[in-house]
Amino acid sequence: MATKAEMRDRIEARINEGLRDKWYPVAKSVEIRSDRPYGTEAQGEKLVLWRTADGSIRCIEDFCPHRGAPLSFGEVHEGHIGCRYHGIIVDGTGTVQRVPAMPDCPMEGSKVLRAYQVQEVADAVFVFLSQKETDTAPDLPLPQELSNPNWTGFLCSAVWDVNYRYALDNLADPMHGCFLHAESFTLAFGSKQDILDLDRKEAGFKVSRVGQVGENFDWVQFHIEEGGMFCFLDIPYPPAAGPGGHMRILGYVTPMGPRRCKVFFWRMREVSGTARESWRFLYRARLEERHWNVLEQDRVMLEGMPDDARTRERLYQHDIGVAHLRRMLTRAARSQLEAEDGQKPNAAE
Repeated sequence: MATKAEMRDRIEARINEGLRDKWYPVAKSVEIRSDRPYGTEAQGEKLVLWRTADGSIRCIEDFCPHRGAPLSFGEVHEGHIGCRYHGIIVDGTGTVQRVPAMPDCPMEGSKVLRAYQVQEVADAVFVFLSQKETDTAPDLPLPQELSNPNWTGFLCSAVWDVNYRYALDNLADPMHGCFLHAESFTLAFGSKQDILDLDRKEAGFKVSRVGQVGENFDWVQFHIEEGGMFCFLDIPYPPAAGPGGHMRILGYVTPMGPRRCKVFFWRMREVSGTARESWRFLYRARLEERHWNVLEQDRVMLEGMPDDARTRERLYQHDIGVAHLRRMLTRAARSQLEAEDGQKPNAAE
């Protein structure tokens, strides 16, 4: 049995790479095509995705079983993927279908690569990252706005060269909006002094500013359950931003590697009819660039922080959301590791 110190190190390592047995978005739907493969990375694992003739998506390890060349450098061949290096053809289950240079090669018919479960929802492609390929995936947790026809919006994604934990901490910190984004179109208003309140939910928590509502990025709610995690918040919109009330941000963060993550943000408004089309046009014509500028401010700030910032920081009252999120990740990581070790979870810790 691991010592307490060894378990602490394992928990830290697991959190740093990302919790397992979760659904993570890895790409926009439009990025996955039937005429060429798409390569990406999640939790340090290289993945390749492509579409078959019926539009369904396949995902396997991005590794040719012959010599290890990236399959994502190859081509889609009759619904399978062909390696550019020597032409080896692998199907969506990770089984070698053909070795063109050597017919009847013993490699043919062998399952040699791991395949991943995939779901395509709300213009995004989610992959279930589990310990074993045979693990049964739980339901994919989604905010109701992504299935409610009264809501409309746009999905944006970006790769940030920082560990995913920094992106999550940033989202759990409403007080940074009035400072970092003080010159933005939507977040330039509100007080720079306040107290934060933490409200524990059945699946997650909500952290809110006490002194103001509807002036800035005043609250955020994290939804955390077995299958994954997302957060949502509202951005106050002035009348010049068109119809539909506040803009709702729905956010997911996917760990890619030790210092890289991919953020996915749906920017949504509850609006219908002619007003719906008016807002969509206004967003594309004027608002989208401003929103990207805000995300860039977050990216630049987080990428400038050192890897060991967490070991030297001094938190205060405004960081109650950050601290609570970290505790939840720690408990989840401990539970996963104890389950893998065959231990009974320690409820007291």
